Formats: sequence, C-alpha cells, structure tokens
Amino acid sequence: MNDVSLIQIALLLAAAAIAAPLARWLRIGTVLGYLAAGVALGPFGIGQTFSLYQAKEILHIAEFGVVLLLFIIGLELRPTRLWSMRASIFGLGGAQVAATSAALAFCIALTGQPPLLALFLGLALSLSSTAFVLQVLEEKGELTARHGRLAFSVLLFQDLAAIPLIALVPVFAVSGAAASDMSGLAALQALATIAAVVVVGHFVLDHALRLVARTGVKEAMTAAALLTVVGAAVIMQWAGLSASLGAFIAGALLAESSYRHQLQADIQPFEGLLLGLFFTAIGMSLKVDLLMQTPWLIAVLTASLITLKAAVMFALGHVQGMKTAASRRLALVLAQGGEFAFVLLTQGVAAGVLESGLADLAAIVVTLSMAATPLLLLVDDAVRRSAGRADTAPEALPENEGHVVIAGFGRVGQITARILRAKRINFTALDLDPEQVELVRRFGSEAFYGDASRPEILDAAKLGMARVLLIAVDDIEASVRIATFARQRYPKLKIVARARNRNHVHRLMDAGIEVIQRETLLSSLVLAREVLDGLGIADRDVRFAIDTFKAHDERRLVEDYRHYTDVEKLQSKARTDAENLARLFDEDSLEQAAGEQPAANQRDRSAGGRG
Repeated sequence: MNDVSLIQIALLLAAAAIAAPLARWLRIGTVLGYLAAGVALGPFGIGQTFSLYQAKEILHIAEFGVVLLLFIIGLELRPTRLWSMRASIFGLGGAQVAATSAALAFCIALTGQPPLLALFLGLALSLSSTAFVLQVLEEKGELTARHGRLAFSVLLFQDLAAIPLIALVPVFAVSGAAASDMSGLAALQALATIAAVVVVGHFVLDHALRLVARTGVKEAMTAAALLTVVGAAVIMQWAGLSASLGAFIAGALLAESSYRHQLQADIQPFEGLLLGLFFTAIGMSLKVDLLMQTPWLIAVLTASLITLKAAVMFALGHVQGMKTAASRRLALVLAQGGEFAFVLLTQGVAAGVLESGLADLAAIVVTLSMAATPLLLLVDDAVRRSAGRADTAPEALPENEGHVVIAGFGRVGQITARILRAKRINFTALDLDPEQVELVRRFGSEAFYGDASRPEILDAAKLGMARVLLIAVDDIEASVRIATFARQRYPKLKIVARARNRNHVHRLMDAGIEVIQRETLLSSLVLAREVLDGLGIADRDVRFAIDTFKAHDERRLVEDYRHYTDVEKLQSKARTDAENLARLFDEDSLEQAAGEQPAANQRDRSAGGRG
C-alpha cells in the first residue's frame, strides 16, 4: 500500500464515516453501505479512485478485521451458553448448513462444475451474514421473537462451521500442488500447534492479562488484547493454518476469563473499522463490468440462491413447529449470502480451489442477495400488516433469562450478588480492581474486570439485554457517568443506584435515576434504633422517632433537590456572566492597546530622532 496517497486514505475514512450511517438510516444494513462505497471508489465505479491492485492490497490488510471478528465470536461462546442452546444451534443450525449446502452443490454440479468445487461453493453460499442479520433483527426489535432466537442459533452454528471451512480451504483445491499442503506431516504439525495454543492460552493468558491490568495503564491493556489476537494468528499461520482459526481459539480460551468484557471493548473499535474496510475493499474488487455484461444471468443466479435458501429454511421452520408467517420471516432473514462467503471465495482463489472469474461471479451474486434482503423484508412487513398477523412480534423474556448488571463489586455489589445467586438470577458484575475480581471469583462469584463508566464496557456486558442495572461504584463521578449513559441509551431499563451523600443523590436525580439509596442511611437508622432501645425508651416511641426522622429526611432531600437545581442555575448564570464580563474586559483591553500602539510608536520614533 505504499502507493496509496493521503487523499485516498481520507476517502476511505469518509466512506466509513458516511456510508455506514447513511445505510443504517436507509435501513439496508451497514455492510451494504460499505460495499456501495467500495463500488463507487473502485476501478469499476464512478470515482475510479483506487486501482484493482490497490483494492487487492487493501483487502489483504483488511482481512485482519475478519480475524478480530472471530476472536470476539470466540469470546461470546461460553460453554454454559453453548450447552443451553445446543439443540437449536447444532440441530437446526447443522440441518440448515447440511441441507442448503447439499442442495446448492447439486444445482451447481448440474452446470458441469467438478463435484469438489460444487461442494465448496455450496458450503460457502450456505452461510448467511451474521452482522447483517443481527443488525436487521435488532433494528426491527425481533431478536427476542422466536424466529429471531432461532436465526441467532443458526448464525452461531454457521460461525462455528466457518472456522473449519476457512482452515480446510486447501482440501478443496483441484490442483495437486494445493492439495499437497495438507500432507500427513503438515496435519500433525497443525494439530500440535493447536494443542500448544490451547495449553499455553489456558495456563498463561489470564495470568498475563492480570499482570497488565494491575498496572492500571489502559493503553497497555489494549495492546495486550491486540497482541493476544496477533500472536495466535501468527502462530497458526506459521503452522500453515488459518489466522482466523487461531483468533477464534484465543477468544474461546478467554470466554470464561474475568477480562473478557474489557478485551471485547478494546478490540471492537478495531474490528468494526477493519471490517468496514474489508467490505469496502470487497466493493472495490467487484467486477461491475461483469454485471453489465451478463445482467440476466446474474439476476437468475441471485434469485435462485435466495429462493433455494429460503425454501430450505422455511421447511426447517415448519419442522420446528413455527407458524407460517414466522417460518417465512425466518426464511427471508437467512436467505442471503454472508461475509464469510467473501472470505472463503478470496482464500479459495488464493489456494487454487476455483478461478477468479467464477469467484467474481459468486461475489456479485452474494452482494445482490444481501441487497435484496431488506426489500424482501419490507414486502413481508406489508403482507403481515395486510393479514393482521402478530405471531412474529417480540416475546417477553422469561422470568430468569434477563440478567442483572452490577457496576462495582465492592461490599454493596457483593451482597446483592449473593442474594441474586440464591435466587438463581444471572448477573454480570464489573469492577476495575483486578485483585478484587480475582478474589471474588475464587469464592465462586461471577465478576469481570472492566471500567463500567466506559459505555463500550457496558455494551460488552449486554446492558441492552439486561433487566436491571445496579450502580454500586465508589467513585461519584464514575457513578454519574454510568447513570447518564445508561438512562440516555436505555430509557426503559430499571436502574438502581447507591449514593455516597446527598449531593450524589441530587446528581443521580439529574441523570434521571429514581431508585437511589444512600449507603449509610439505613445502617445509621438501625444503630440509632439500638441506641434508643439501650436507653430504655419504649419500642413504640423508638419506632415513631425513627420513622418520623426517615420521613422528614426524605422530604427534605426532595426539597433540597429543588434548591440544589436553583443553585445550579444561579451558579451557571454567574459563570456565564463572569465569562462575558471577562471577555468584555479583554475586548476593551485589546481596543485600548490597539489605540495606544500608534501613539507609542510615534513616541518611539520621536525619541529615536532626538537620539
């Protein structure tokens, strides 16, 4: 990429900053936005800003975004989660990949392609777009509907299936040279490398991250996260395997780590940017001239892919006992090709599995199938509205499925967590002290390292899917930041907060928090009750005194808040007046200085003349 200019880099950043938000506003998915931007900037687009060679170089670098994506997928695949979803993941997901691949491979073989190549294309095209589908379902509020959960299970299996597919691309090679890469010795070396990565990762990674976390240097934690991914990828490539496989294994090894939320928050910005660059480079590489030459052929192939994948998924939905409308929705959501198809096609060309012309044709078909999905869903929306269907509406979460996020795992957070564990309610606890996290995990509590005042950490903890957020951090400023972000981002989320003092209560009330408990109030009232009881005062009088004080204190707290807001307004006005007055004095001083400068210069010249 030495010949890529600064202007071209600026255009790539502009594509990331403009194309993705615009695509989301149009409700067509950010992936399509990146692809469209790539087509416009590429050698076959309007701008023709980048050459085909540059597009290939950018694609080669941006493939690391797929590596980071698989690392994050690995972080999400906790064994307990996989086990609870095993029936829908491996049952429905496995059936979808197997049936769709077989049907596609049979149809491709009928065109005269070799059976091994037909199977490779069938497997590549059977995968749907995880990023695309999840975004569409989230935007439409259908992730909690039954078809949304089943679609997520299928996508999860496809992500798992993509790992060995990427690693085993050379097996499908039609040339003897490519096939020889997977000799017996090479296979033994690959297995030994995987075992070494697993052993080292299991016994070393978590301890190394703990040492880095104790330093408190945020940049070091980010560097350690990237080093983990890059290190695993380099080792796998050295063994002749896929870098994506190494990243996935590294992520899976850290799925139970107390640092996984912090790792996910640190990696995701790089993953999102590089994935956007990857899809942009794919758009640059698309042979638009091929689409212009054979438009009808590509249209037929795209329609055939969508129809076949939708038919298979529709039938499997009925097998699951879904109603017709829900099965149709599930089929349309998963009917497109996916981003892993681009990865497999690119690596397939590099390994000699298929020719570049056939890969270009398949890439255009995948892209158009993705572009058609939002349109098909809009049509399905119209059909559902006209039929008055409501069987695809989101369902409420079961009683014990939504979790609780605990921000701060000190004394308050731990007591709450113990009660939640007794009630078997899932929770995710976040704390910034690595030693505290290690201590409580040693005694069986579920805690993770992470700064809960960072929005990306809360997103990694799935705050949007939580039922309750407990803010129990010691730092007042961090507490207010958490409350402000959570209330603005998730207005319907129930938020319970711990406050250090009355001013802290008022600031949390400013952020829109209604359920606030001062940390010393109740314990002080209990102690006061014991003191009065020790003085021999009657129980009735003790209760009356305590209850009266509590009611009076809570009433004063609300009255003080009104005064607090008035004071804040007065202080804000005073600051504004002071700034305006200072600015006025500065302007007067400047004008006076400007007026005195010519006179001073004249005196200097006169003095110089006399000298």
